[in-house]
Amino acid sequence: MLLRMIDDLKESTGVAIRMTSLAAAIALAVFITISFLCAAAFIYVLQTYGLIEACLTGAAIFFVVAIIGIVIYAVRKSKNRRHAEEMTKSGLQSALADPMVLTAGIQAARAIGMKRLVPLLAVGGLALGLLASRSSSHQAPAE
Repeated sequence: MLLRMIDDLKESTGVAIRMTSLAAAIALAVFITISFLCAAAFIYVLQTYGLIEACLTGAAIFFVVAIIGIVIYAVRKSKNRRHAEEMTKSGLQSALADPMVLTAGIQAARAIGMKRLVPLLAVGGLALGLLASRSSSHQAPAE
């Protein structure tokens, strides 16, 4: 189970690095393309209408590009957040459904005894709850 989690981490890291490098190359090519298109539009509008109109046209083009970038970023961020939530849920379910985990839990319950196990689980649950609330309160302002 631990090896599978490590392999998943390696695979996701590799995919993230490849996607980031591809996105950087595409962003550079799009930036150069947009720069030349803006220069051509600026020169055309400058010759046809004048300097002020040419500057306003350039600003409008960059504004549209910025809006498109913001929309793409927001869509991808929400998609990644949903995917991460699904992966967290499925990882927890697979860990609890693992026969080795169930066997170890049953053996621990037999060895400790049910009368001693209930207070231990209550204290463990309380500690886990305090830890979860503490870590979520520290991470909330960063986002």
